[in-house]
Amino acid sequence: MDRTEELGKAPIGSLLLRFSLPAIVGMMVNAIYNVVDRIFIGQGVGPLGLAGATVAFPLMLILMAFGMLVGMGGSALVSIRLGEKKEAEAEHILGNAAFLLGAIALTLTVLGLSFLTPLLRLFGASDAILPYAKDYSSIILMGSIFQAMGFGMNNFIRGEGNPKVAMATMLIGALLNIILDALFILVLGMGVRGAALATVISQGVSALWVMAYYLGGRSHLKLRLRNLAPKSGIVLPMLAIGMAPFAMQLASSALNGLLNNQLQRYGGDLAVSTMGIIFSVVTFFLMPIFGLNQGVQPIVGYNYGARNFGRVRTAMLLAIGAASSLVTGGWLLIQLFPRAFAGLFAGSSLELLELGSRALRIYLLMMPLIGFQIVAAGYFQASGKPKQAMLLSLSRQVLLLIPLIITLPLRFGLTGLWMAPPIADLLSALLTGLFFFRELRGLAHAQRKTDELAPA
Repeated sequence: MDRTEELGKAPIGSLLLRFSLPAIVGMMVNAIYNVVDRIFIGQGVGPLGLAGATVAFPLMLILMAFGMLVGMGGSALVSIRLGEKKEAEAEHILGNAAFLLGAIALTLTVLGLSFLTPLLRLFGASDAILPYAKDYSSIILMGSIFQAMGFGMNNFIRGEGNPKVAMATMLIGALLNIILDALFILVLGMGVRGAALATVISQGVSALWVMAYYLGGRSHLKLRLRNLAPKSGIVLPMLAIGMAPFAMQLASSALNGLLNNQLQRYGGDLAVSTMGIIFSVVTFFLMPIFGLNQGVQPIVGYNYGARNFGRVRTAMLLAIGAASSLVTGGWLLIQLFPRAFAGLFAGSSLELLELGSRALRIYLLMMPLIGFQIVAAGYFQASGKPKQAMLLSLSRQVLLLIPLIITLPLRFGLTGLWMAPPIADLLSALLTGLFFFRELRGLAHAQRKTDELAPA
């Protein structure tokens, strides 16, 4: 059976396991890029270095946002076209995506380096933090082409039904990143510049691996020169579907910038360093959920295009159950052992250890709900419904979290900043549930209609 045909015929449980496990491993490995950087920076440079990497994080989110806009939007469209047996159009989408990823990355590099200092000030860099943030982010920007091609194009490998190769892409880069972090920071004493250089080199190797897959004859879809020229009929639907994760990442960047400024106002540089710890722990525990979401999306997209709505419904319910179990397990560990997690990044700073332990417990109070919200919102992207996907993706970070970050500290100070995310998690999960369970009823109705029209 062809890899793409398996999406429509293989048992849903085993198919979800086979697609999701490599995606989860891949996303966990991807988390190592940021988490390991911060562990080594916290241990080898100190709280100011950790704060510098934290202030640079919104810039990295912007780079990732454009990779998601093209990569995730294009791969969702590819899965739908493969379900419709339109392989030539799927290849055209792949070619257009490769061109856009390269062009966007080069543009962002030039703009980012030209306005680096005001951007970092906007994202909350104090005079003490700014030198560390500039050293880190300037190197990341110069290597953005590698991040765009490696991360963006890797989505298409998974979308055409080859999740193991997609996992290997992430695994190769992350393992190299760990080795180079230790070498550049602990052995050579290169500080935050060493952490950034390790990340860029690792992303470069991942990008070469992805391009070798498409140019070396192993891929189902082919990257052809004639398909690179962008066409509006392909680009616009691709960008429309990718707009939800893109907007979510841009909102996350704006959120992080606002949060850093609020942290400076109510807690100073130490509070910004604490947020670096929280981001790292959140990244580590939520990346499996993003991996599970990526694993289920080609299954949903293919079967939605093939009008196998019962399989779509089954896949989504299984994915939500698995996501909820994973985040609940992570939540228990964080609530029971917050000092162990904070201690990985705090180095010799007892003050950072105490503040980080307390903030982790409050910030992630509603973590068990996040798995449902992420996977259920992802359904609307996978099924080609960008308006609903964008609304639900933005509900937590724009409609709810940003107003809470502004208002709660007026009454509760720094504690109010830690309280805002769990409140937003609860409200956004309720909103997503209203949309998603109505959609489930629609899928069941559509499947009955399809079965009635099928020939006996």
